[in-house]
Amino acid sequence: MSGSYDRALTVFSPDGHLFQVDYALEAVRKGTCAVGIRGKDAVVLGVEKKSLQQLQDPRTVRKTAMLDDHICLAFAGLNADARILIDKARVECQSHRLTVEDPATVDFITRYVAGVQQKYTQSGGMRPFGISTLIVGFDPHDDVPRLYQTEPSGMYSAWKANAIGRSSKTVREFLEKNYKQDMTQDQAIQLTIKSLLEVVQTGAKNIEIAVMTGYGQVRHLELSEIEEVVKVIEQEQEAEAERRRTRLAATASAEASINE
Repeated sequence: MSGSYDRALTVFSPDGHLFQVDYALEAVRKGTCAVGIRGKDAVVLGVEKKSLQQLQDPRTVRKTAMLDDHICLAFAGLNADARILIDKARVECQSHRLTVEDPATVDFITRYVAGVQQKYTQSGGMRPFGISTLIVGFDPHDDVPRLYQTEPSGMYSAWKANAIGRSSKTVREFLEKNYKQDMTQDQAIQLTIKSLLEVVQTGAKNIEIAVMTGYGQVRHLELSEIEEVVKVIEQEQEAEAERRRTRLAATASAEASINE
């Protein structure tokens, strides 16, 4: 029981928890799933989109956002909180360009975003941001893709592949089994979509994919491109299921012949 320890943000519970931060993490767990995968020469962000209302304009519903020409962010959790945090990060990117006359690195912006999130866990009169983020990009004068995650507590870390949001544990276990070092761009895109299909039941129409292949080189896949990849994945799964049925049938017939 949380008792009275969740009434103020700055009060620790006897077991060392800040319940408001735990509640923010719960908001993340209820948000739509987002996946980030770092390949050899590209980094891919995939997000699950909620089904749109019949009269809603799809252009206004985005789960990924550009912070600068070379940095992209995806989030899971409260959309309104994400909008404010994204605006703060964009201002910081432009301030960095103005101050040092050089674009910010992905690590610098990740530390800034995590710092803002942490600041909102230790001051009265405010609550933590109810979002986790995946931040990807390329540093200036560098061709190594970067992938970072931040949490509502203000913690951040670098990853090869990760998932946040609804059913993220299931997707992360899938990534641990299927991720390979030095994946090509196409392999990273296919693995991103395949991992999202573990939790997205409606197929390609509710998946958004952003691919960054270099500094300032980012594009969002069209629905037709995502549908093509989904079709290939379904064909592979059908072929694997057929091979499994053939093996089981062969094993059963061998056992039957031995018993005779």
